Amino acid sequence: MRIAIAILLALSSAGAARGGPRAPQSTPSAEAEKVIIDTDVGDDIDDAFALALAVRSPQVEILGVTTTFGDTELRAKLADRLLGEAGREDIPVAVGIPTQPKTAFTQRIYAEGGHFARNSHPAAVDFILSQIKQHPGEITLVCIGPLVNVGAIIDKDPATFRRLERVVMMGGSIDRGYGDPYAPPTPPEPEWNIVNDIPAAQKLFSAGVPIYMMPLDSTQLKMDETKRAFLFRQATPLTEALSALYYEWGQRTPTLYDPMTIAFIDQPELCPVQPMRIVVDDKGYTRAESGAPNAQVCLHSDPEAFFRFYLSHFGAAPVESKSADARQYPRAAAAPFAQTYFDRTKIALLNPAGGG
Repeated sequence: MRIAIAILLALSSAGAARGGPRAPQSTPSAEAEKVIIDTDVGDDIDDAFALALAVRSPQVEILGVTTTFGDTELRAKLADRLLGEAGREDIPVAVGIPTQPKTAFTQRIYAEGGHFARNSHPAAVDFILSQIKQHPGEITLVCIGPLVNVGAIIDKDPATFRRLERVVMMGGSIDRGYGDPYAPPTPPEPEWNIVNDIPAAQKLFSAGVPIYMMPLDSTQLKMDETKRAFLFRQATPLTEALSALYYEWGQRTPTLYDPMTIAFIDQPELCPVQPMRIVVDDKGYTRAESGAPNAQVCLHSDPEAFFRFYLSHFGAAPVESKSADARQYPRAAAAPFAQTYFDRTKIALLNPAGGG
Protein backbone atom coordinates (compact mmCIF):
# COMPACT_ATOMS: atom_id res chain seq x y z
CA MET A 1 0.00 0.00 0.00
CA ARG A 2 2.83 2.42 0.86
CA ILE A 3 4.40 1.78 -2.57
CA ALA A 4 1.07 2.44 -4.30
CA ILE A 5 0.64 5.68 -2.38
CA ALA A 6 4.16 6.79 -3.25
CA ILE A 7 3.54 6.12 -6.94
CA LEU A 8 0.26 8.05 -6.92
CA LEU A 9 1.86 10.98 -5.14
CA ALA A 10 4.73 10.98 -7.59
CA LEU A 11 2.37 10.93 -10.56
CA SER A 12 0.37 13.78 -9.06
CA SER A 13 3.54 15.81 -8.54
CA ALA A 14 4.80 15.03 -12.01
CA GLY A 15 1.56 16.21 -13.56
CA ALA A 16 1.89 19.52 -11.79
CA ALA A 17 5.59 19.85 -12.55
CA ARG A 18 5.30 19.24 -16.25
CA GLY A 19 2.76 21.97 -16.45
CA GLY A 20 0.02 20.30 -18.38
CA PRO A 21 -2.69 19.73 -18.71
CA ARG A 22 -3.45 21.70 -15.59
CA ALA A 23 -6.46 20.80 -13.55
CA PRO A 24 -9.64 22.18 -15.10
CA GLN A 25 -10.51 25.60 -13.78
CA SER A 26 -13.94 27.12 -13.61
CA THR A 27 -14.53 30.84 -13.90
CA PRO A 28 -17.00 32.08 -11.27
CA SER A 29 -20.22 33.32 -12.81
CA ALA A 30 -21.48 36.85 -12.28
CA GLU A 31 -23.87 35.45 -9.66
CA ALA A 32 -21.21 33.37 -7.89
CA GLU A 33 -21.43 33.31 -4.12
CA LYS A 34 -18.41 34.56 -2.19
CA VAL A 35 -17.31 31.85 0.24
CA ILE A 36 -14.63 31.14 2.80
CA ILE A 37 -14.19 27.44 3.54
CA ASP A 38 -13.19 26.52 7.11
CA THR A 39 -11.94 22.94 7.03
CA ASP A 40 -10.15 20.22 8.98
CA VAL A 41 -8.83 18.68 5.77
CA GLY A 42 -6.35 15.85 6.25
CA ASP A 43 -8.10 13.45 8.64
CA ASP A 44 -11.21 12.09 6.91
CA ILE A 45 -11.21 12.30 3.12
CA ASP A 46 -14.47 14.19 2.52
CA ASP A 47 -12.93 17.64 3.13
CA ALA A 48 -10.65 17.21 0.12
CA PHE A 49 -13.62 16.17 -2.03
CA ALA A 50 -15.48 19.28 -0.84
CA LEU A 51 -12.58 21.59 -1.72
CA ALA A 52 -12.30 19.98 -5.14
CA LEU A 53 -16.00 20.53 -5.81
CA ALA A 54 -15.74 24.17 -4.75
CA VAL A 55 -12.81 24.71 -7.12
CA ARG A 56 -14.85 23.22 -9.96
CA SER A 57 -18.10 25.09 -9.25
CA PRO A 58 -18.75 28.27 -11.26
CA GLN A 59 -21.36 29.24 -8.66
CA VAL A 60 -18.70 29.58 -5.97
CA GLU A 61 -16.07 32.31 -5.67
CA ILE A 62 -13.55 31.12 -3.09
CA LEU A 63 -12.15 34.07 -1.16
CA GLY A 64 -10.02 31.82 0.99
CA VAL A 65 -9.56 28.50 2.74
CA THR A 66 -8.97 28.43 6.50
CA THR A 67 -7.88 25.43 8.52
CA THR A 68 -9.30 24.39 11.86
CA PHE A 69 -8.65 21.90 14.66
CA GLY A 70 -5.55 19.84 15.39
CA ASP A 71 -2.40 20.55 13.38
CA THR A 72 -3.75 23.52 11.45
CA GLU A 73 -0.36 24.36 9.91
CA LEU A 74 -0.07 20.91 8.34
CA ARG A 75 -3.66 21.18 7.15
CA ALA A 76 -2.72 24.49 5.48
CA LYS A 77 0.16 22.78 3.65
CA LEU A 78 -2.26 20.16 2.37
CA ALA A 79 -4.62 22.88 1.17
CA ASP A 80 -1.68 24.70 -0.48
CA ARG A 81 -0.81 21.63 -2.48
CA LEU A 82 -4.35 20.65 -3.43
CA LEU A 83 -5.15 24.18 -4.60
CA GLY A 84 -1.83 24.37 -6.44
CA GLU A 85 -2.49 21.15 -8.30
CA ALA A 86 -5.93 22.51 -9.14
CA GLY A 87 -4.30 25.57 -10.70
CA ARG A 88 -5.65 27.83 -7.93
CA GLU A 89 -2.58 29.10 -6.13
CA ASP A 90 -4.35 32.48 -6.13
CA ILE A 91 -6.71 31.35 -3.36
CA PRO A 92 -5.42 32.45 0.08
CA VAL A 93 -4.91 29.81 2.76
CA ALA A 94 -5.04 30.87 6.42
CA VAL A 95 -4.03 28.90 9.51
CA GLY A 96 -6.54 28.41 12.28
CA ILE A 97 -6.08 28.03 16.02
CA PRO A 98 -4.24 24.75 16.71
CA THR A 99 -5.64 22.26 19.21
CA GLN A 100 -4.56 18.92 20.58
CA PRO A 101 -5.00 16.34 17.77
CA LYS A 102 -7.55 13.62 18.48
CA THR A 103 -7.17 11.53 15.33
CA ALA A 104 -4.43 10.45 12.96
CA PHE A 105 -3.55 12.88 10.18
CA THR A 106 -4.15 10.28 7.49
CA GLN A 107 -2.92 12.38 4.55
CA ARG A 108 0.35 13.50 6.12
CA ILE A 109 2.61 12.27 3.31
CA TYR A 110 0.76 14.38 0.77
CA ALA A 111 0.75 17.43 3.04
CA GLU A 112 4.46 17.16 3.83
CA GLY A 113 5.46 16.72 0.19
CA GLY A 114 6.47 20.37 -0.10
CA HIS A 115 4.78 20.97 -3.45
CA PHE A 116 3.20 24.44 -3.80
CA ALA A 117 4.16 25.18 -0.19
CA ARG A 118 3.79 28.83 0.75
CA ASN A 119 6.27 30.75 2.86
CA SER A 120 3.69 31.81 5.40
CA HIS A 121 -0.04 31.88 6.11
CA PRO A 122 -2.16 34.57 7.77
CA ALA A 123 -4.11 33.80 10.93
CA ALA A 124 -7.56 32.43 10.11
CA VAL A 125 -9.51 34.53 12.62
CA ASP A 126 -7.98 37.79 11.40
CA PHE A 127 -8.32 36.74 7.75
CA ILE A 128 -12.02 35.94 8.06
CA LEU A 129 -12.78 39.17 9.92
CA SER A 130 -10.90 41.24 7.34
CA GLN A 131 -12.78 39.60 4.48
CA ILE A 132 -16.14 40.23 6.15
CA LYS A 133 -15.24 43.90 6.56
CA GLN A 134 -14.26 44.12 2.87
CA HIS A 135 -17.46 42.35 1.74
CA PRO A 136 -20.13 43.04 4.38
CA GLY A 137 -23.30 41.04 3.91
CA GLU A 138 -21.83 39.12 0.95
CA ILE A 139 -19.83 36.21 2.37
CA THR A 140 -20.97 32.68 3.11
CA LEU A 141 -18.78 30.98 5.69
CA VAL A 142 -18.69 27.26 4.88
CA CYS A 143 -17.93 25.31 8.06
CA ILE A 144 -16.86 21.72 7.44
CA GLY A 145 -14.75 21.15 10.54
CA PRO A 146 -14.94 21.70 14.30
CA LEU A 147 -15.99 25.26 15.07
CA VAL A 148 -12.81 26.40 16.83
CA ASN A 149 -12.21 29.43 14.58
CA VAL A 150 -15.88 30.36 14.58
CA GLY A 151 -16.00 30.52 18.37
CA ALA A 152 -12.84 32.65 18.44
CA ILE A 153 -14.27 35.08 15.87
CA ILE A 154 -17.50 35.49 17.84
CA ASP A 155 -15.50 36.14 20.99
CA LYS A 156 -13.25 38.67 19.29
CA ASP A 157 -15.72 40.63 17.16
CA PRO A 158 -19.35 39.44 17.28
CA ALA A 159 -20.62 42.53 15.46
CA THR A 160 -18.45 41.85 12.42
CA PHE A 161 -19.36 38.16 12.51
CA ARG A 162 -23.02 39.15 12.21
CA ARG A 163 -22.19 40.87 8.91
CA LEU A 164 -21.79 37.50 7.21
CA GLU A 165 -24.46 36.75 4.64
CA ARG A 166 -24.85 33.28 6.17
CA VAL A 167 -23.13 30.20 7.52
CA VAL A 168 -23.51 26.92 5.62
CA MET A 169 -22.31 24.07 7.78
CA MET A 170 -21.98 20.32 7.93
CA GLY A 171 -22.67 19.33 11.49
CA GLY A 172 -25.12 18.00 13.99
CA SER A 173 -27.50 15.06 14.25
CA ILE A 174 -31.25 15.66 14.50
CA ASP A 175 -33.12 12.38 13.92
CA ARG A 176 -30.30 10.10 12.74
CA GLY A 177 -26.82 9.29 14.04
CA TYR A 178 -23.85 7.69 12.32
CA GLY A 179 -24.55 4.45 10.49
CA ASP A 180 -25.60 2.79 7.26
CA PRO A 181 -27.89 5.29 5.48
CA TYR A 182 -29.83 2.40 3.92
CA ALA A 183 -30.59 0.77 7.27
CA PRO A 184 -33.15 1.92 9.82
CA PRO A 185 -32.07 5.20 11.41
CA THR A 186 -29.76 5.03 14.38
CA PRO A 187 -30.52 7.37 17.31
CA PRO A 188 -29.13 10.92 17.10
CA GLU A 189 -25.73 11.42 18.70
CA PRO A 190 -23.08 14.11 19.18
CA GLU A 191 -21.55 14.76 15.77
CA TRP A 192 -17.81 15.35 15.24
CA ASN A 193 -17.85 19.00 14.17
CA ILE A 194 -20.10 19.96 17.08
CA VAL A 195 -18.72 17.83 19.90
CA ASN A 196 -15.12 18.94 19.35
CA ASP A 197 -15.95 22.51 20.39
CA ILE A 198 -19.32 22.53 22.09
CA PRO A 199 -19.04 26.10 23.45
CA ALA A 200 -18.25 27.41 19.96
CA ALA A 201 -21.28 25.59 18.53
CA GLN A 202 -23.49 27.08 21.24
CA LYS A 203 -22.18 30.55 20.42
CA LEU A 204 -22.83 30.04 16.70
CA PHE A 205 -26.48 29.08 17.16
CA SER A 206 -26.96 32.14 19.36
CA ALA A 207 -25.03 34.58 17.16
CA GLY A 208 -27.94 35.87 15.07
CA VAL A 209 -26.37 34.87 11.72
CA PRO A 210 -28.48 32.90 9.21
CA ILE A 211 -27.43 29.23 9.47
CA TYR A 212 -28.00 26.54 6.87
CA MET A 213 -27.29 23.19 8.47
CA MET A 214 -26.54 19.86 6.79
CA PRO A 215 -26.51 17.28 9.64
CA LEU A 216 -25.82 13.54 9.58
CA ASP A 217 -29.45 13.04 8.58
CA SER A 218 -28.75 14.22 5.02
CA THR A 219 -24.99 13.87 4.47
CA GLN A 220 -24.10 10.18 4.86
CA LEU A 221 -23.44 9.86 1.14
CA LYS A 222 -21.49 6.72 0.32
CA MET A 223 -19.22 6.98 -2.72
CA ASP A 224 -19.09 3.42 -4.01
CA GLU A 225 -16.45 1.80 -6.21
CA THR A 226 -18.15 2.63 -9.51
CA LYS A 227 -18.40 6.30 -8.70
CA ARG A 228 -14.80 6.40 -7.50
CA ALA A 229 -13.62 4.72 -10.69
CA PHE A 230 -15.52 7.23 -12.80
CA LEU A 231 -13.96 10.15 -10.94
CA PHE A 232 -10.39 8.88 -10.85
CA ARG A 233 -10.35 7.82 -14.52
CA GLN A 234 -10.67 11.49 -15.57
CA ALA A 235 -6.90 11.75 -14.96
CA THR A 236 -6.65 15.50 -14.47
CA PRO A 237 -4.17 16.83 -11.92
CA LEU A 238 -7.09 17.53 -9.58
CA THR A 239 -8.63 14.05 -9.81
CA GLU A 240 -5.17 12.48 -9.59
CA ALA A 241 -4.65 14.44 -6.36
CA LEU A 242 -7.98 13.17 -5.02
CA SER A 243 -6.99 9.64 -5.97
CA ALA A 244 -3.66 9.96 -4.15
CA LEU A 245 -5.37 11.37 -1.05
CA TYR A 246 -7.99 8.63 -1.15
CA TYR A 247 -5.41 5.84 -1.21
CA GLU A 248 -3.35 7.50 1.50
CA TRP A 249 -6.52 7.80 3.61
CA GLY A 250 -6.45 4.01 3.53
CA GLN A 251 -10.11 3.06 3.85
CA ARG A 252 -12.52 1.71 1.28
CA THR A 253 -15.79 3.61 0.90
CA PRO A 254 -15.69 7.34 1.66
CA THR A 255 -18.73 9.11 3.04
CA LEU A 256 -19.03 12.55 1.44
CA TYR A 257 -20.50 14.48 4.35
CA ASP A 258 -18.82 17.82 3.64
CA PRO A 259 -19.35 18.20 -0.13
CA MET A 260 -23.09 18.59 0.47
CA THR A 261 -22.43 22.11 1.77
CA ILE A 262 -20.92 23.16 -1.57
CA ALA A 263 -23.59 21.30 -3.53
CA PHE A 264 -26.28 23.10 -1.53
CA ILE A 265 -24.80 26.51 -2.35
CA ASP A 266 -24.82 25.64 -6.04
CA GLN A 267 -28.17 23.81 -6.15
CA PRO A 268 -30.23 24.24 -2.95
CA GLU A 269 -32.82 21.73 -4.15
CA LEU A 270 -30.26 18.96 -3.57
CA CYS A 271 -30.78 19.38 0.18
CA PRO A 272 -34.15 21.06 0.91
CA VAL A 273 -34.19 22.92 4.22
CA GLN A 274 -36.84 23.69 6.79
CA PRO A 275 -36.80 26.24 9.63
CA MET A 276 -36.01 24.78 13.04
CA ARG A 277 -34.83 25.93 16.44
CA ILE A 278 -31.60 24.10 17.26
CA VAL A 279 -30.14 24.02 20.75
CA VAL A 280 -26.70 22.54 21.41
CA ASP A 281 -26.61 20.89 24.83
CA ASP A 282 -23.56 20.40 27.03
CA LYS A 283 -22.89 16.93 25.59
CA GLY A 284 -22.89 18.12 21.99
CA TYR A 285 -26.33 16.94 20.97
CA THR A 286 -28.10 19.24 18.52
CA ARG A 287 -31.70 19.15 19.65
CA ALA A 288 -34.71 20.52 17.79
CA GLU A 289 -36.88 22.46 20.21
CA SER A 290 -39.94 24.66 20.04
CA GLY A 291 -39.49 28.38 19.62
CA ALA A 292 -38.31 30.87 17.06
CA PRO A 293 -36.19 29.21 14.33
CA ASN A 294 -32.46 29.92 14.36
CA ALA A 295 -31.45 27.62 11.50
CA GLN A 296 -32.56 26.19 8.19
CA VAL A 297 -31.97 22.45 8.42
CA CYS A 298 -31.79 19.76 5.72
CA LEU A 299 -33.07 16.44 7.05
CA HIS A 300 -33.32 14.54 3.77
CA SER A 301 -31.34 14.45 0.54
CA ASP A 302 -31.31 12.39 -2.65
CA PRO A 303 -27.98 10.52 -2.94
CA GLU A 304 -28.55 9.73 -6.63
CA ALA A 305 -29.12 13.39 -7.49
CA PHE A 306 -26.15 14.44 -5.36
CA PHE A 307 -23.70 12.09 -7.04
CA ARG A 308 -24.93 12.99 -10.52
CA PHE A 309 -24.31 16.62 -9.59
CA TYR A 310 -20.91 15.93 -8.03
CA LEU A 311 -19.48 13.80 -10.83
CA SER A 312 -20.79 16.13 -13.53
CA HIS A 313 -18.24 18.71 -12.39
CA PHE A 314 -15.32 16.43 -13.23
CA GLY A 315 -16.31 14.06 -16.03
CA ALA A 316 -15.73 15.69 -19.41
CA ALA A 317 -13.03 15.59 -22.02
CA PRO A 318 -11.24 18.89 -22.67
CA VAL A 319 -12.51 21.13 -25.43
CA GLU A 320 -9.67 22.26 -27.67
CA SER A 321 -9.42 25.97 -28.38
CA LYS A 322 -7.15 27.94 -30.69
CA SER A 323 -4.62 28.17 -27.88
CA ALA A 324 -3.03 24.89 -26.83
CA ASP A 325 -3.01 26.11 -23.23
CA ALA A 326 -6.62 27.31 -23.18
CA ARG A 327 -8.23 23.99 -22.30
CA GLN A 328 -11.55 24.00 -20.51
CA TYR A 329 -13.69 21.29 -18.98
CA PRO A 330 -17.16 22.83 -19.29
CA ARG A 331 -19.76 21.72 -16.81
CA ALA A 332 -22.42 21.65 -19.52
CA ALA A 333 -20.46 18.95 -21.35
CA ALA A 334 -19.70 17.08 -18.14
CA ALA A 335 -23.28 16.40 -17.10
CA PRO A 336 -24.36 14.38 -20.16
CA PHE A 337 -20.99 12.59 -20.12
CA ALA A 338 -21.65 11.40 -16.57
CA GLN A 339 -25.24 10.45 -17.45
CA THR A 340 -24.10 8.44 -20.48
CA TYR A 341 -21.53 6.60 -18.38
CA PHE A 342 -24.10 5.51 -15.83
CA ASP A 343 -26.66 4.56 -18.48
CA ARG A 344 -24.21 2.47 -20.49
CA THR A 345 -22.96 0.49 -17.51
CA LYS A 346 -26.53 -0.11 -16.31
CA ILE A 347 -25.71 0.66 -12.69
CA ALA A 348 -27.81 2.22 -10.00
CA LEU A 349 -26.37 5.22 -8.24
CA LEU A 350 -28.15 4.08 -5.10
CA ASN A 351 -26.48 0.86 -3.98
CA PRO A 352 -28.45 -0.99 -1.30
CA ALA A 353 -25.36 -3.00 -0.39
CA GLY A 354 -23.50 0.15 0.67
CA GLY A 355 -21.14 0.49 -2.25
CA GLY A 356 -17.48 -0.32 -2.71
